[in-house]
Amino acid sequence: FNLKHCFIDAVRAAFLRDLCKQNKLYMTPHLNDTLYLHFKGFSRIENLEEYTGLKSLWLHNNALERIENLDAQTDLRCLFLNDNQILKLENLQPLTKLCTLNVSNNYISVLENLAYLPRLSTLQVAHNKLETLEDVAHLCQCLAISVLDLSYNSLHDPEIVCVLEAMPELRVLYLMGNEVVRKIPNYRRSLIVRLKQLTFLDVRPVFPRDRACAEAWAAGGPEAERRVMEQWETKERKKIQKNLEEMSQVFCRLHQGFFRNGPVFGSIHLPINSNHPPRLR
Repeated sequence: FNLKHCFIDAVRAAFLRDLCKQNKLYMTPHLNDTLYLHFKGFSRIENLEEYTGLKSLWLHNNALERIENLDAQTDLRCLFLNDNQILKLENLQPLTKLCTLNVSNNYISVLENLAYLPRLSTLQVAHNKLETLEDVAHLCQCLAISVLDLSYNSLHDPEIVCVLEAMPELRVLYLMGNEVVRKIPNYRRSLIVRLKQLTFLDVRPVFPRDRACAEAWAAGGPEAERRVMEQWETKERKKIQKNLEEMSQVFCRLHQGFFRNGPVFGSIHLPINSNHPPRLR
């Protein structure tokens, strides 16, 4: 059995080296900082012990059921595990430098074991099996996350906004495709008001004007929102008018210089009011 197991490991190691050669990577495993293992039909993560220098690992679109055997990848920054058959977030403890984790299009029903990743700033968990407040409550412990994709799950409890409020760095949020979007009254305004750092929600940015109007709505209702919107429109019209006036002044100066000195095209000087042919400078 041991001999057979060693033979299988040797074959897999040779296969990985062959992939490195195909992708014009280093044949010496620890010199590689990127490894492309997507669309290979793998059912397990294994034989990566020698690839200690990896910073990006692409394992999406395989048949993986578990996150495992990544103990040697302590320098990993980006891990792409989307489009697999993963059921659980586990065995992430060694990846303390991880910044980006993509586990979209899997079968994950609970967010867990992410607090071990103090540098995690981007988490993509779209198209999974998240449903309740408890399923996402662990996000309260993920203080560095700034980009969060929870779209197209089955989240339905409006109280998840309380969890999102506890994430101080959250700036980009995708919640579309969840039932909770329909259950939160004035969804976009409410989230902009409650998530103070938000700069992008679902399909479009949150501009300063959007935030000012949403906060006015929260403080004084639709009438207050209308007044603030009119103020912003007036401010923007004045800014446009000022830009047009400055541009007009620039064209006026150019026009005056044109008739005073004559136009210059390349190296040919074309004098004004002259019967002489143009001469080269």
